[in-house]
Amino acid sequence: MNTDESLRPQSLMLTFLGDQVLGRDVCVYSGSVIDVFASAGIGEQATRSTLTRMVNRGLLRRQREGRRMYFGLTEHSAAVLRDGERRIWQTGAVNREWDGTWTLLGFSLPESWQRQRHDLRAKLTWSGFGPLFSGLWIAPGEVDVSSLVAELGLAAHVKIFRAHADSGMDIGAMIGETWELVELTGYYEEFVRRWQPWETRLPEPPLAALALRLRLQAEWLQVIRRDPRLPVRHLPDDWPAEQAEKTFRAVYDRLTPLAQDASERLLDLVPVRPDQA
Repeated sequence: MNTDESLRPQSLMLTFLGDQVLGRDVCVYSGSVIDVFASAGIGEQATRSTLTRMVNRGLLRRQREGRRMYFGLTEHSAAVLRDGERRIWQTGAVNREWDGTWTLLGFSLPESWQRQRHDLRAKLTWSGFGPLFSGLWIAPGEVDVSSLVAELGLAAHVKIFRAHADSGMDIGAMIGETWELVELTGYYEEFVRRWQPWETRLPEPPLAALALRLRLQAEWLQVIRRDPRLPVRHLPDDWPAEQAEKTFRAVYDRLTPLAQDASERLLDLVPVRPDQA
């Protein structure tokens, strides 16, 4: 997987706003966003289109100041960004604290409900579940999927349990049969290949550090979002998540001083007006 090519402008935009706006009660000038995204290789038209689409989807709000338009977060986008922040900085990529608990979700849907079945499977995969059997999905730890099931209107067709495996079961083999470990390994290894050189390099010009750190964070979140945080003690000995996380943190720390300097120079920020918050 080439993460650089698969990053969508909206993913970069959310990362940018989480980095510069989240928790600060400010809005950012559209021209500042265009300048930063140009450094990241995204043209002005694509950036403007992304801003408009995100406003229409309730992910951004506009605030006019004179002749300039500024953009800020909505409650929905702030919640999405706080979740991503937790995933990167608190939860992490390596699950060393698993207590042996699994969440099991069984479902039985009418044969004609193909769309509902597809939507449920997609959301379960996003939430870290894998298919133990066709109608029985499993995730490590205690995963609250009640809101997910309610949102899809499938509460009457779903049963949720917490369970522990029998002492004689080969959990490592079960994990290998349920999740695509080879594919997940490839994502982590590709991330390391792309970013490890930056552990000893700095961008030229220095202002490019802001765009580079933006891509770093967006790509890292994209990788770990695919990872259900399987218990590391049941994964292969050479599981690459730990090395990839070390690379992410090392490059992030190296870029941050230059990125902060660039943001102070480039970004036009204004406080959120109470009447528009």
